[in-house]
Amino acid sequence: MPLTPTETRALLARLGHTPKRYLGQNFLVDGNIVRKSLALAGVRAGDAVVEIGPGLGTLTAALLEAGAEVWAVERDPALHAHLAATLAPAHPGRLHLLAADAVKHPLAGLPPERAADFKIVANPPYAISTPWMDAVLAGPLPVRLVLMLQREAAERYAAQPGTKDFGAISIFLQAAYAAGAGHNVPAGCFYPRPEVDSRLLHLERRPAPFSFSPPAKALVRTCFQQRRKQIGSLLRSRAPGTAGAWLAEGLTPQARPEQIPVALWKELRVV
Repeated sequence: MPLTPTETRALLARLGHTPKRYLGQNFLVDGNIVRKSLALAGVRAGDAVVEIGPGLGTLTAALLEAGAEVWAVERDPALHAHLAATLAPAHPGRLHLLAADAVKHPLAGLPPERAADFKIVANPPYAISTPWMDAVLAGPLPVRLVLMLQREAAERYAAQPGTKDFGAISIFLQAAYAAGAGHNVPAGCFYPRPEVDSRLLHLERRPAPFSFSPPAKALVRTCFQQRRKQIGSLLRSRAPGTAGAWLAEGLTPQARPEQIPVALWKELRVV
């Protein structure tokens, strides 16, 4: 069972640890959310699971108890040491801890031989969620992700064309994943209580996931940095062939980047 807020405070006091805001250390204290995470991910015995920012190990312990083999990356030395001294000995050979930055090690050191069919179940620090996700999308791709995200980030990831939240990360993610049913998570489910609400997001890899090339990703980002400009002028010099193809499919040169569906962005060809 997850620690209650009182138990979490007591454990932090024993460790002499003060939660660090810059590392996004808001610890989950709601057992229902832990169970929901495992259910959405369909975690089974023998699964390879990556976790980002395990913290005090609430979600980690549940994954291990479900029989998963877990690769977890924790940047905070004190919390890494706590997990290494408690959870790792209790589950020999099934918890692999990496002391590192998750953006630089987005899959927590998962070995190549386990990368064909793995899942990510994580509560990544909100400040790094988008750069970390961008690193994950560079591959290899997990078959499923269940992520606790700041609600605004979750809305950007699942945003549809024509909305203000639709942007580059929406395109990159939706080209490879379909968003399933999510779950709103109020701030009271964490200690310390964050200043924002959260959302549990469920992502399923598409049968034929699409990955953008680095030049294409750079151009998409450029377009959304100038999202008030018309797409005809944005693509005229860097992707003229794509602009012509889009016009032939009925898109007007006056369209803005957020009005273009993911299927068309996948046709982007950079010169």
